[in-house]
Formats: sequence, C-alpha cells, structure tokens
Amino acid sequence: MDDFLSKSVEETERFAENFSKHLTGNEIIAMYGGLGAGKTAFTRGLAKGLEVEDSVSSPTFAIVNEYSGVYPLYHFDMYRIENWNDLESIGFFDYIDNGIVVIEWSENIEGALPSDVIKVYIDKTDNENERIIKIEGI
Repeated sequence: MDDFLSKSVEETERFAENFSKHLTGNEIIAMYGGLGAGKTAFTRGLAKGLEVEDSVSSPTFAIVNEYSGVYPLYHFDMYRIENWNDLESIGFFDYIDNGIVVIEWSENIEGALPSDVIKVYIDKTDNENERIIKIEGI
C-alpha cells in the first residue's frame, strides 16, 4: 500500500476510518510509531469506522480497552510488557480470533505476532502536525 501523508489528527482518523472498511473481524493490527505519533488517533478512526460508540482512549494503564461495534475491538498497549509470561498473564492470546486486535508498541512483542499481522507504521515529519502512515500485510 502507498504511503499516506496525514496533515492533521482528523485526517489520520479519517484514513483509519476508511481503512476499517477493509477489515473482516479477526485481524491483528500491529502499530509502530514513537510517543505521540498518532497510534491512538488511528485507533479512534478504526473504531469510528467499526461503529464503536464509546470514546476511545489509550490503554496505557489498563493495558487493554475493549469496545463493541460491528466487530469487537481490543486495543492493547504493550509498552510495559517485557516477556511471554506478561502476555499470558494479561490474557493476550485469548483475544486472538475473537475480534480485531490493535496493538500499540508492537515492537515489544514482535516474536508473538502471527505471520499474517497487518503492520501500521506512523512516522512524524518535520511539520508538527504531519504524519506518514504506511500499512503492510493487507
């Protein structure tokens, strides 16, 4: 997929909302990008496209936020996950194949991701509001 240049949070959300229309309900979406890159904004857009009515926020302290929409949406933050035991203790593997799993800080669990994972890279540019979004695996 070609890179998309987002010039605002709203454009990032609209892009993700449109992207959500291609999902079938059991995908794992691994998000990559530094702090403040727009991973949660992308997830908000996905949620909107999946008709989630709840407010979407970062799962930093909860580790996982669950939302109901067209498909179940599970939003994980793996920033503090350090090993396989941590993944098992939060029940991560129970969520797979039961809805759409979106994972922030995916680099921390790279070895646990399946081969058919969709990878979303969000990079900042020199312009404070711009982001380059690249999607692989779809």
